[in-house]
Order: sequence, then C-alpha cells, then structure tokens
Amino acid sequence: MKNTSNFSLLDQHGKPRSLDDYAGKWLVLYFYPQDETPGCTKEACSFRDGRDMLIEQGADVVGISQDSVASHKAFTTKHKLNFTLLSDETAIVAKAYNALGDDGWTQRKTFLINPSGQIAKEYPDVDPNEHVLQILTDLRNLTQK
Repeated sequence: MKNTSNFSLLDQHGKPRSLDDYAGKWLVLYFYPQDETPGCTKEACSFRDGRDMLIEQGADVVGISQDSVASHKAFTTKHKLNFTLLSDETAIVAKAYNALGDDGWTQRKTFLINPSGQIAKEYPDVDPNEHVLQILTDLRNLTQK
C-alpha cells in the first residue's frame, strides 16, 4: 500500500477540508476533469446515487477537480450532490496524486484510502457507469479480510 499526500483545499461551501478530516474511516477520493461535462456529471451522479451504499460499507466520498469553489457550489446544487467537492485550482493535489495529465488537466482517477490513510486501491481507468459498483465490490473484499 502507498501512503497518501495530505492536503488542505476549500469545499463547495468555502470551508477548508483536509485528508485528516477523514482519518479513521474509508475514503473514496476521486479526481475528475471538470464540472458539468457529460462524463464528469455522470460520475458525480453515480456517486450521489451510490453514496448510501458506500456509507453502509464505512466509506465516504470526496471529489476533486480544478474548478472553483463557486463552480462546485453550482454543480452540487444543480445535481443535488450529497458529498464534498474540493477545489484544486492550482492542481497541486492532483499532481501529488499523479492525477494531472501532460495537458495540465486533472485526469479521471480514483483512490480508495483505508482508515490508516494509505491507498488500498487505485483506479487509473474509470468507467463512470460501473465505477461505484466496482468500488463497492473492492471495499467489501478489503473489509472482510
């Protein structure tokens, strides 16, 4: 397992959030390119719809992109998202997690972080249609060990 990089970013309400806020529980940390694009909207709505199942398995969800706090606020309101989105406008966190493409855009990449703060699973190629179910399966397997 790999260690994570701690961070402090503003959420969609302008509140600072850090990785330490999620210590002691599983975290689905997902990076995505941009609010309101078709694939990113599909992925966000999939996490919205599957969040209760993830919480039942002891995990929460946090999304990160280079969009502004205001963009995240509008995105969460429009799509009734029930989880935290963080603004990484300088892409420093995306870079730390190797989720920044050569073109300077955040790539679609997810990390399943265990309660000790280590990366238990990395998803470099994400299919927004199947992603939540894939994470749930892996989370069940990891927590039953």
